[in-house]
Amino acid sequence: MIQDPLIRILLAPVSLLYGIGVSLRDFFYRRRILVSSKFNIPIISVGNLSVGGAGKTPQIEYLIRLLQPYLNVATLSRGYRRKTVGYRIVEQNNSVEEVGDEPLMFKRKYPGVFVTVNEQRALGIPQILQHQPGTQAILLDDAFQHRAVKPGLNILLTDFKRPFTRDYLLPSGRLREWRGAYHRADIIVVTKCPEDITKNEKNKLTFEINPYPHQKLFFSSYHYLTPYYILNPKYRLELVDNMSVLMVCAIAGTDYMRDYLESRVGTVRVKPFADHHYFTETDLEEIEKMLAAMPGQKKLIVTTEKDAMRFSLHRQWLIDHKIPMLILPVEVYFHFEEGQVFDASIKQFLLDFKE
Repeated sequence: MIQDPLIRILLAPVSLLYGIGVSLRDFFYRRRILVSSKFNIPIISVGNLSVGGAGKTPQIEYLIRLLQPYLNVATLSRGYRRKTVGYRIVEQNNSVEEVGDEPLMFKRKYPGVFVTVNEQRALGIPQILQHQPGTQAILLDDAFQHRAVKPGLNILLTDFKRPFTRDYLLPSGRLREWRGAYHRADIIVVTKCPEDITKNEKNKLTFEINPYPHQKLFFSSYHYLTPYYILNPKYRLELVDNMSVLMVCAIAGTDYMRDYLESRVGTVRVKPFADHHYFTETDLEEIEKMLAAMPGQKKLIVTTEKDAMRFSLHRQWLIDHKIPMLILPVEVYFHFEEGQVFDASIKQFLLDFKE
């Protein structure tokens, strides 16, 4: 989000024009000039009002782990920045260029899940049901603004440090819709909360968000697991305070991960790239030089699971140059002992679903 008030003022006319376009689109849907498709299968959408960085991928993974033991689950993403178009079934041996980083990560971590990509979700859902007729629930990734499909359950995520209530429309801010669009959500999750979030902080943000009576509000954080070697996931390494870590990632927000690493190791330096950036050999050479310049004897590169899908395009280079790159896995957990309440809300939606 742009911090300089003067720049926000200068961009305000552009944001207003953008907002008018968003309002017209919403008007067309409310008047049924544009019609959302409904399907006779439980569909859960996970999205946000802002561009990137709210934690959609870990939240989708949370739902996969919750539902997979009981149901045949499918996921549908657009496959952002893939070099293909249309509907594709994601296989473990696909490349990130074919299907996108997040869908490929889902498939490799959860092989039993039917993972698909399609820019047009309204067309992708019938294709899922055609190719996998036993599907019992579909998870839509980053689909809050995708009004062509009406999900049965709409989960909206917002970042604790950058909630939608304090943001502005593009390009002045990061919002893809007016703040009031949050009314379409059934569940709101405040993500990336501090580990020690207090009830007072929770109450203040609850008052600020002001959920509607039909909405449930939850607060979540990340739990980082033991990092593993990118070339051999069986090899894990605990982070200790005498390590120097070069954090390399192409994600929308790096602060949360950086703070975690700084609490575990002696030195952390960050090499950020644009979200979903495809790493080049020039990037890798620069990263290698930065790692060599780090202090100490125990020097490591740490990246995210999503970024690892794109680094996998350079697997042989990593082998040849003996790059000590580790992947830091992450899981969502809920505060105030409300994880079971969240789980129960999802399960109740599925139990109450009527075709």
